[in-house]
Amino acid sequence: MELLESRIPPKESALLGVESSDSTKAEAFTKAFLKNSLSQMKDAAIEEMLLHKAVVLEYKRPKKKGKKRKDKGLNAKERRRLKLFQLKPEHQKYELFLPLHELWKQYIEDLCNGLKPGSNPQMIQQKLVKADFHGAILTVVRSKCPSYVGLTGILVQEMKHIFKIITKEDKLKVIPKRNSVFSVEIGDFVTHIYGSTFELRSSERSAKKFKVKGTIDL
Repeated sequence: MELLESRIPPKESALLGVESSDSTKAEAFTKAFLKNSLSQMKDAAIEEMLLHKAVVLEYKRPKKKGKKRKDKGLNAKERRRLKLFQLKPEHQKYELFLPLHELWKQYIEDLCNGLKPGSNPQMIQQKLVKADFHGAILTVVRSKCPSYVGLTGILVQEMKHIFKIITKEDKLKVIPKRNSVFSVEIGDFVTHIYGSTFELRSSERSAKKFKVKGTIDL
């Protein structure tokens, strides 16, 4: 096996800050490097291979990066365990949610183009059935459970089957939608939510197609 060696020119040696070894040291280093890099081959096999082709030492093909899996969100059991949807007692204050109510009123007026006296009831109905009611003041006007009738408060949380409202007495009330009718005042307009036909999550309701009726029957 013939080794091709040459000394580093003085200019490059000074630039790199290295000294060129003599031929004996260079040959010893080259042989040691080849033996270490091709440890699985015998010396005779290495010499024979070098006579026929160039060898790329320690080359590895880059691994293809697989598609990253999206992290799954928390399931219902984990959310309950972490109490993500529970309102802390110190936050159950009616006054804390009054700014939310003001924002909701502005949101509904913008959604319904001002809620003018001459507005089309069917158009308003189509808007309201898909609207977000967090911040609205709900009043239970009818219910199979008499103890719910008359309760009024700001809606702070809506789930598929229940409304959670904060009353003026700073009480958190959980009211089932089924078999209950709620009234909502929007300026000079009063509309009613029929809970039994409203058993959807807020996000699901926004994408659902509702049949248009002659009255505002939510």
